[in-house]
Amino acid sequence: MVQQVTKGIKISVETKFEGTFYKDYKIHYAFRYKIAIENQSKDSVQLNSRYWKIKDALNKAEVVSGEGVVGKKPVLKPGETHTYTSGCLLLSPFGAMKGYYRMVNFTTTKAFRVKVPSFRLSATHALN
Repeated sequence: MVQQVTKGIKISVETKFEGTFYKDYKIHYAFRYKIAIENQSKDSVQLNSRYWKIKDALNKAEVVSGEGVVGKKPVLKPGETHTYTSGCLLLSPFGAMKGYYRMVNFTTTKAFRVKVPSFRLSATHALN
């Protein structure tokens, strides 16, 4: 598990290799990641959007951005945690993801970024 706190928002990430499958005559490696967003600040905040940079061991990079996370824009009061699970596909058994969330502080009405620490994606069968 990797963790990081930015402006009172703690991000915790756990990953899991889900398996392989063939698509368009290529093998794909499926990964799941579970993210917990914990508001350790004294203000209520809302997650509005996300930005991801996904890179595999073949040096192929993909950028994904959009509204909310898995269709939600959670509001977190002080002490609350929002947890969600999502996934990605890679063309190699190893890779990494990093990114950030754009959030707004309801007390100050200011937008800010919360960094998601870089986390590894590793197919268990490919490790020594």
